[in-house]
Amino acid sequence: MTTATAKSDLDRALALLAEDRAEEAAVLSAKVAGAPGASHQSLAAHSQILKVLGRHDEALTFDRLAVDRFPRSPVSWHNLAATLGDLGRGEESKAALERGLSIGLDGPQSWSVYARALMAVGDHDQAEKAYIEARRRAPADVRLASEYANYVWMRRGDLNLAQAAMDTAFHAGAPPGEPLLTKAKLFEAAGQPEKAAQLLMAGAARIPQDLGLVLAAAHAAVEMGLLADAERLAKSAEVLAPKKPSVLNQLAIVYLASGRPALALDKARRGLEIAPSDQSLLGWAATAARLTGDPLYGQLYDYDRLVATYDIEAPEGWPSVEAYLADLAAALKRIHVYEQHPAHQSLRGGAQTLQNLIGSSEPTIKAFFAAIDAPIRKHIEKVGHGADPHRSRNTGAYKVEGAWSVLLRPGGFHKDHFHPQGWLSSAFYVETPEAALDREDREGWLRFGQPPIRTQPPTTADHYVRPKPGRLVLFPSYMWHGTVPFTTQESRMTMAFDAVPA
Repeated sequence: MTTATAKSDLDRALALLAEDRAEEAAVLSAKVAGAPGASHQSLAAHSQILKVLGRHDEALTFDRLAVDRFPRSPVSWHNLAATLGDLGRGEESKAALERGLSIGLDGPQSWSVYARALMAVGDHDQAEKAYIEARRRAPADVRLASEYANYVWMRRGDLNLAQAAMDTAFHAGAPPGEPLLTKAKLFEAAGQPEKAAQLLMAGAARIPQDLGLVLAAAHAAVEMGLLADAERLAKSAEVLAPKKPSVLNQLAIVYLASGRPALALDKARRGLEIAPSDQSLLGWAATAARLTGDPLYGQLYDYDRLVATYDIEAPEGWPSVEAYLADLAAALKRIHVYEQHPAHQSLRGGAQTLQNLIGSSEPTIKAFFAAIDAPIRKHIEKVGHGADPHRSRNTGAYKVEGAWSVLLRPGGFHKDHFHPQGWLSSAFYVETPEAALDREDREGWLRFGQPPIRTQPPTTADHYVRPKPGRLVLFPSYMWHGTVPFTTQESRMTMAFDAVPA
């Protein structure tokens, strides 16, 4: 392959990626990256495209090849560290980034990769310093500011410091929409939803062309019961982007809240014609179908076939499940160091790990993924194949995309939610609040079917699962699920993951 041909093919691959045609881009970039003597740029571009497709393990191969061929390239070490971090391999990511820093890496994105790696290995003082270095180099970078704001909120519970990070980004020149969105999430996480709604609605009034801000304001208005404002905002979003799935999704939400489920179902179905695997649209379509008596609800919420519990067997090296869970709980408690829940998650009254646990070198966590393999494969076989949105994606194989742990304190719970990036989602119980579970109102139980807004008529949970240490619950990612709050002086620790077809 000539240099000119390689450059032409690579340029075309990147153009395809920009057009959201990543699969085609990967085919073309693979030819360039796989050619003898492939350039540094070719290897990096192919890795980037693979990561867009969620194929991080394959991307890692090309990142390693790049550092082997170009060991004095700081960028090659940055790319390797970033991919290792995505895979949850914190120690290796830290080492790769430090190698890059030693030969000249000094950009804001490299410092943020370093911060995440330090956080993953538990060096939180140095992680915060690395975030500060990253932000010093790019004060207007909204993604960096949001990441840092969420981190200091979780670590310290300091709302003012977290909000100040977003103000700094705005005053440094960041467009106002994203800082406002993050500030609103922080207010909501801190138990101040009224302030969040006021901020979003004021922002949408001042920047009516910012689609993300308008949609967020519409949703906040729904949650505050301001349905006329919610509809006005959702319709203004429809003017901006009438065929965008997120707009059709928000219109469905507004119509469900205002007692027009048939109209909501129509909007959700239009969205699914464009994005048939969109987990949010599937969740809201199911709710609308339930309220209208449409058979779609029975297809999407076939609890008997699509939701199941599995009690794991003791992993190799442990004499019993109880002994394994005791060791797993101890290992997880060592990394549950945060004071507050994430600002962008459903958790309330507890803490969540930030690092991806898939690549953990901790023996008990590695054993977890071995222990759940057989139940997952059994469940996939049970689910089977069909024309509905969940079964139609079943390839018979799976890949875990992300994994984390949650520690709920007394009074803690998960708001009803879905998992936007998954196909198959989970809850695995490490410790449970035993005194709470036997109460009549099912405190601490996992519930299904209740959406996170008040619909007209009301929609309540219609399926429950009782937690048990060592129990794995598997279900479609679009299913509304949450935790009944518990009031006993106990804790509830889980691991969770999302899987996609492989």
